[in-house]
Amino acid sequence: MSNADRTVLAGARLVLPTGVVDNGRLTVENGRIAEVTAADSRTNAPVGAAPALDLTGYTVVPGFVDMHVHGGGGASYASGIAEQALVAARTHLEHGTTTTIASTVTGEIDEVCRQASVLSELVEDGVLAGVHFEGPFISINRCGAHQPDLLRDPDPALVRKLVDAARGTATMVTLAPELDGGIESIRLLKELGVIAAIGHTDARYDKVLEGIEAGATVATHLFNAMPGIAHRAPGPIVALLEDERVTVELVGDGVHLHPAIVDLAIKGAGLDRVALITDAMAAAGFGDGLYPLGPLQVRVQDGVARLVDGGSIAGSTLTLDVAFRRAVTLNGLSLVRAAQVLSLNPATLIGVADRVGSLEAGKDADLVVLDDSHTLVAVMRKGEWIVGADTFRTLVTV
Repeated sequence: MSNADRTVLAGARLVLPTGVVDNGRLTVENGRIAEVTAADSRTNAPVGAAPALDLTGYTVVPGFVDMHVHGGGGASYASGIAEQALVAARTHLEHGTTTTIASTVTGEIDEVCRQASVLSELVEDGVLAGVHFEGPFISINRCGAHQPDLLRDPDPALVRKLVDAARGTATMVTLAPELDGGIESIRLLKELGVIAAIGHTDARYDKVLEGIEAGATVATHLFNAMPGIAHRAPGPIVALLEDERVTVELVGDGVHLHPAIVDLAIKGAGLDRVALITDAMAAAGFGDGLYPLGPLQVRVQDGVARLVDGGSIAGSTLTLDVAFRRAVTLNGLSLVRAAQVLSLNPATLIGVADRVGSLEAGKDADLVVLDDSHTLVAVMRKGEWIVGADTFRTLVTV
């Protein structure tokens, strides 16, 4: 193998699943991580080794995995336009999200099927990792930024139609289990190998437990778009927090949830069952203004997205590099734990942890480089620098 096929990162703090390695050395070959060691390449490199990039003073974490995102860079996955999907994926990639599950929003069934067909091609091309259907099978009482007159009960035949439209790339479907067909559809999704997520629901505690027993394994943006906890009506939040089979999504932007609520959820579920997501819409990485979200209009002001009509929160403008920094600085997570909830946990849940989600030999060379303030300075995906390629000094080894 020529040195042109190899990249060596030396001197960085490497955040591994088992702990942090200071002054580490990470070798990339043909788009994959070939070796992770504590050796200093400047003194211990073998004769003839590839030149190393000096990452002294920087931290390297695994590329982030976002299992719930609607758009970014001014573009939306729900547009059904491949070029827009590419812009959205690239925007989040430049902010460290190296694995993306593209989320749709409520629309006419045939239109959402068309969107799924477009997105499935990008999954097949390796741009995206899967498709998440959020709506139309949700409660009108908790619909948030979904158009009420387009909502549908989760008839298993309609659920199957959406899944089939994604041509094997459907990863997750969010639905309300209390609706007619809800429990049957959860069972169907389990049979199809698609994640059933409970969200945008007005269900009582017992109904949510029934949904979990039927096979639901994810809480879609816990706390948001569901009733709060009451002392005589624990509702979906308690049911989803207490069951060890459920992974809870949390939007850590400081708008959807107060940091103290994020702390509460982490303590209640345990870090092994938490996945931080963006739930981002088109304004992420782009700026304030008016944007479409499916058939609805959203106004973004001071980075907060709300429906023009009604004022409901309409997704976020969050990127996962910011979510990582907030997790460490506001929620007090260690670097290892922050990497777990932004990378390894969602990768495990969506079934790709054999390839991504942690810095381990044999996995894709997907990584994010942070400075000492936990701010992103570089991103690599499958061994290719996306941003920050010229940041680091080259060390010539002999």
